Amino acid sequence: MSSRRKARELALQLLFQTDLTRSTPQDILDIFWKVNETDSKNRKYAEFLFLKAFENQAHIDELIGGHAKHWRMDRMAVVDRNVLRVAVSEMLYGETPQVVVIDQAIEIVRKFSTDESSQFVNGILDAIKDEIEGQAVTEEKHG
Repeated sequence: MSSRRKARELALQLLFQTDLTRSTPQDILDIFWKVNETDSKNRKYAEFLFLKAFENQAHIDELIGGHAKHWRMDRMAVVDRNVLRVAVSEMLYGETPQVVVIDQAIEIVRKFSTDESSQFVNGILDAIKDEIEGQAVTEEKHG
């Protein structure tokens, strides 16, 4: 498994804990790293994705909700919702190509959720990718 994939899985676990416990990000990080060891590179990227997803959750959830037809955020499976948040965070604030982010999200959701979830996540992330790319083209034209 690539180190980026490991970092994405760690970010998912961090968001999952935050979603369930409603603890502060710093409290989650302090406890999480006491029981989960990883190298500094994975830790740094996992924290980057986690904090970006947490800090921008309203915007990220709005993007997800806009493409999740007939699904409210609170009705989604906790794993699926947080895989989407990690992936959208990386699509918006990271440097990884969006198709790679989507592929990795599908693999992670297959590992931690269901096959049906992989189709659900793929559809939403593909639509968000198209929206982000469309906004970039519009900004470029009107720059």
